[in-house]
Amino acid sequence: MKHRPRLPEQDDLLRPLLVDLRHELVKLAALIDWEVFEREGAGFFPSGKGRPATEPRLVAGLLYLQHAYRLSDEAVVARWVETRYYQHFTDETFSSIAPLSILPR
Repeated sequence: MKHRPRLPEQDDLLRPLLVDLRHELVKLAALIDWEVFEREGAGFFPSGKGRPATEPRLVAGLLYLQHAYRLSDEAVVARWVETRYYQHFTDETFSSIAPLSILPR
C-alpha cells in the first residue's frame, strides 16, 4: 500500500530550534531530491491490504545512515531513536516508533 503523505504540522514553532542548520546531515538532507524515492518506490507497494507502507524517505534515509556510519540494523534504529539529526534527515518531525518494529523481540 502506498504511504499517505503527512499533513502539514501546525504550531511547529520550535522545530528550527531543535537542530543546528549547519550540521552535516541537515545540509545533506536539503541537497537530496527525496521526490525521486517517492516516485521510484511507489510501484513496489501496489496492494491496498495490510499495514501501510513505510515512507520511502524513512527507508532510504535509514539505509544511507546505516551505510555511512557502518551500523547494524539494530544500531541504526537505536541511534535514530536517540539522535535528533537522524530523525531530521529522515524527515521525522516528531519522534515516532515506526522503525522500532524492525528490532528483534
